[in-house]
Amino acid sequence: MNTLLSRLEGIDARFEEIGTLITDPSVIADQQRYVKLAKEYRHLERLLASARSYRRALTDIDQARQLLESEDDAELRAMAREEVDTLAAALPRMEEEIKLLLIPEDPEDSKNVVLEIRGGTGGDEAALFAGDLARMYTRYCETKGWNVQVSSASEGAAGGYKEIIMSVTGDNVYGTLKYESGVHRVQRVPATETQGRVHTSAASVAVLPEAEPFDVQINEGEIKWDTFRSSGAGGQNVNKVNSGVRLRYMWVNPVTGEQQEILIECTETRDQPKNKERALARLRTFIYDHEHQKYVDDIASRRRTLVSTGDRSAKIRTYNYPQGRITDHRIGYTIYNLPAFMDGDIQDCIDHLIVAENAEKLKAAEI
Repeated sequence: MNTLLSRLEGIDARFEEIGTLITDPSVIADQQRYVKLAKEYRHLERLLASARSYRRALTDIDQARQLLESEDDAELRAMAREEVDTLAAALPRMEEEIKLLLIPEDPEDSKNVVLEIRGGTGGDEAALFAGDLARMYTRYCETKGWNVQVSSASEGAAGGYKEIIMSVTGDNVYGTLKYESGVHRVQRVPATETQGRVHTSAASVAVLPEAEPFDVQINEGEIKWDTFRSSGAGGQNVNKVNSGVRLRYMWVNPVTGEQQEILIECTETRDQPKNKERALARLRTFIYDHEHQKYVDDIASRRRTLVSTGDRSAKIRTYNYPQGRITDHRIGYTIYNLPAFMDGDIQDCIDHLIVAENAEKLKAAEI
């Protein structure tokens, strides 16, 4: 019996079971359970669609082969042979698609993200590079139809950003951008360099899955709020209204057991309630990220993957301006279209990273 088909047994029944459950009022009332089941339902829907196509192809191949054995008409035999060749060539791709869908999805992949970019070693040049990365990701997100909003930013003295934090919302954002976490290194002649020497600077990127309200428990009664006047470019009321918010929250770090104060500021909009809502979202994400770091480390140690280790201190990519070269050190990917890459054309690199990680997943799962 086809071993791949044997692994698909029982999935139809599970799909029907979940279809019934997500219409149950008691399940709908339990949002955490409902969201989890709805995600599983969508995943199984894709898996079953691929399985149906695969079974249909196997059936069509069998019928075409029977026709080859029984038919004398040369034209019909030629058509049958062509169908066998075409479908047989498509089977490996279909099988790989099913194998990948049989591997449990990372439950984080469908989440929106908080994207944090910080200038590292290199002073003003590092801040300028952090600004270049922020622009690169913003342009890329625009091509994906995702929404990007700046939550907070600290500008560098010569331009760019010492730190910029952005919220990205859309379809499968974390599943796509998670490969970007790590240290990005740039080699170029800084604008302030009079001798024309190439300098090496760096910026760190952290892609954090945004927490849902029910992912973490926060005692909102213990949050201390301050309001202040926003500063920066804006309309005539920007410095007259206390729209900026500052959140203080005492939290026990689950790893160290120590109590620490979390401080979050948000001046994203001129609407104070909206800024409060976004500050709360960042608080949830901060706590969720720290509480789930052990989970991420465990996944990385078990898979030994070079693609998404969860180690944010790892140097993942070098941008060499004199040679117009980008190199991703995790998979040995090198291309020479740096201007387009910095303008947001990064999908090919991400695709290679996804293929590399999928290959590792298949090997680990031994499907």
